[in-house]
Amino acid sequence: MSNQEQLSGYYLGYNIGGTKCSVVLGDDDYNIYEKIEFPTLSERGYSEILNEFKTHTYSLFKTYRKENLKKIGISCGGPLDSKKGVIYSPPNLPGWDAVPIVEIFQKEFNVEVEVQNDANASALAEWGMGAGKGTQNMVFLTFGTGMGAGLILNGRLYIGTNDLGGEVGHIRMEEDGPVGFGKAGSFEGFCSGGGIAQLAKKAILAKWENEESVGFCNSEAELEKISAKTVFEAAYSGDKTAQDVVNTTAEYLGKGLAVLIDILNPERIVIGSIYARNEEIFKPIVEKILNREAIPEAKAVCEIVPALLGEKIGDYAALCIALQ
Repeated sequence: MSNQEQLSGYYLGYNIGGTKCSVVLGDDDYNIYEKIEFPTLSERGYSEILNEFKTHTYSLFKTYRKENLKKIGISCGGPLDSKKGVIYSPPNLPGWDAVPIVEIFQKEFNVEVEVQNDANASALAEWGMGAGKGTQNMVFLTFGTGMGAGLILNGRLYIGTNDLGGEVGHIRMEEDGPVGFGKAGSFEGFCSGGGIAQLAKKAILAKWENEESVGFCNSEAELEKISAKTVFEAAYSGDKTAQDVVNTTAEYLGKGLAVLIDILNPERIVIGSIYARNEEIFKPIVEKILNREAIPEAKAVCEIVPALLGEKIGDYAALCIALQ
């Protein structure tokens, strides 16, 4: 059976990232039949990148009938306005100032188009086919470079009044602390890749001031290169300084999760990236904090689980916007 015969109707997902973009073609059952990937490259203007999306889409029409395309879903870093279909200067996409992306592709392909920020899109993916499948109330936390959230409430994606629903990284955890989301002491400051690196650098400098050595960092040059990855590698190898940093992040993750559990009463919180790769370190500390901080009845009905889709989440995220 040919692809044309197989797919009487199909969907396209456009994933726009700071380093790479992709086009995926799939069906109602989350099956992906085609994937085309290409670099974003910051020196390229948005028009050139959008034209590449068009070129790849027309190449797919050689195999899949254009008239069978049902909808296009676009996943992109915010800020953006999903109702107006406009992207407003994401930090990882310089020059993308007020890009009317939905209108551009609607005019080109004469089909319904929808855009959502990448955290919301990832929430839809984990809800539809990942760790949140089967739930009515789910929170997805990115916990990678930053800390963002996508909210599924009463069986629907919740985006807020102007697409700022789920910006949990901005919650203040302390008066001062590592900087995330432009705010010292924020949830993102304590619980993100960048925040973990900041915590580690501060801890290392404190050790050096006391003329103590740190096993995983022996020079200023190494200090500048510290990342969440190096911290976790050192923690797994038994380094006490690295373990203390990880424990600090785990404690603040627990506190942040308690706030979400108390306010939203979800049945599942799905956490990606750093948590998903290091659940065995985080889980005992997070559980201890939740037992102390969260409403017991709300905690009792909420599971904390790692995201399942891993590196594939970007492919499914954009497709899931089209499938809404």
